[in-house]
Amino acid sequence: MKQLRHIRICLVWSVFGCLAQSLPAIAQAGSAAVPQQADAERDGQHDFDFEIGRWNIHLSRLKDRLVGSKTWIQFDGTSVTRKVWDGRANLEEFETDSPTGHIEGLTLRVYNTKTHLWSIYWANSTDPDLGQPIQPMVGKFTNGRGEFYDQELWQGKAVYVRFIWSNITPNSAHFEQAYSNDGGKTWEVNWITDQTRVEDKAQ
Repeated sequence: MKQLRHIRICLVWSVFGCLAQSLPAIAQAGSAAVPQQADAERDGQHDFDFEIGRWNIHLSRLKDRLVGSKTWIQFDGTSVTRKVWDGRANLEEFETDSPTGHIEGLTLRVYNTKTHLWSIYWANSTDPDLGQPIQPMVGKFTNGRGEFYDQELWQGKAVYVRFIWSNITPNSAHFEQAYSNDGGKTWEVNWITDQTRVEDKAQ
């Protein structure tokens, strides 16, 4: 257990170390490109406040991506999100299980007060290098819906990746991840989570 705790602490500091690097350009997902700068009249640094606390998580994950798979694997678990920098950032620990697998992840979300955009970093416990190269999903919330984009390698090929947060209430939220291998013309959803609050605030 001490070794596992040490690994988690190292992982957290590795993610925070990423903040020292300059953020890459936002992926241009066809006509659905995220703007380089959000509306200066709106301060979105509290848009992820709803996520602070403990949650029960139900995850549906597509078995295979971008091959026409129709098989979904069901996971159940929990997540805990804690506020950092008075709400300008937050850190989430995510853990789910299915009969065939286990997923343990860490998400760091950071708000840029100059661009009014969020950057989202994800680390999987099975990938100690946090992926290469390290880059965030970037985007914002509009009318209660959050959209975030980047470009990544999937099985050696560049794909666009999209996060969408929607149906947000004080005690529930819906999240989807999708991939596009045609420049953002079409998207395949491969990860869906629905969460229900366990308690109001993480300790």
